Amino acid sequence: MQGAGGLVYWNSPVCCRTHAGTGPDVILRETTTVIEPVLRCRITQDADVYVAVVRVRALMQAIGFGAVDQTRLEIVVLELARNIRTHAGHGELRFRQVAAESQVGLQIEAVDQGPGIADIDLALRDGYSTAQTMGVGLPGVRRMVDTCSIESMPGRGTCVRVVKWLNTQQRKVPFRG
Repeated sequence: MQGAGGLVYWNSPVCCRTHAGTGPDVILRETTTVIEPVLRCRITQDADVYVAVVRVRALMQAIGFGAVDQTRLEIVVLELARNIRTHAGHGELRFRQVAAESQVGLQIEAVDQGPGIADIDLALRDGYSTAQTMGVGLPGVRRMVDTCSIESMPGRGTCVRVVKWLNTQQRKVPFRG
């Protein structure tokens, strides 16, 4: 079931749906501080998918993510970038270091102006695909991050926003909030 205006939000692992203007976008602005400028990566051709992984890798290392979380986040970036290429043709990935209270993390946004997602609940089911793939992309992304939200309007585009928080034992850089 979708919220008002075709907007659906969720926080993993439990879905929590709200109406436009009250979802994770608002919560993120109120409780999370962006402590690094946004790193943008345009996705216009297949090679850009891999360029995005290389560009975010240095940011993940600077934040202090360990090898396992770096690999998970690389998979997230690959899946989101491939979704942009497959369903919208082009779009943008945005990466930024964020902080909330004593936590530091990485926020990734995938934004496009493609056809949108008509049924987000269906798109989140393992095995469902409109592109004749295995259908593990969005459900897998959702499982690999700490928070995840999606906003989609059929015919206008999609914005997927995820955050992975650094485990405090991994932290290399001090909180600069």
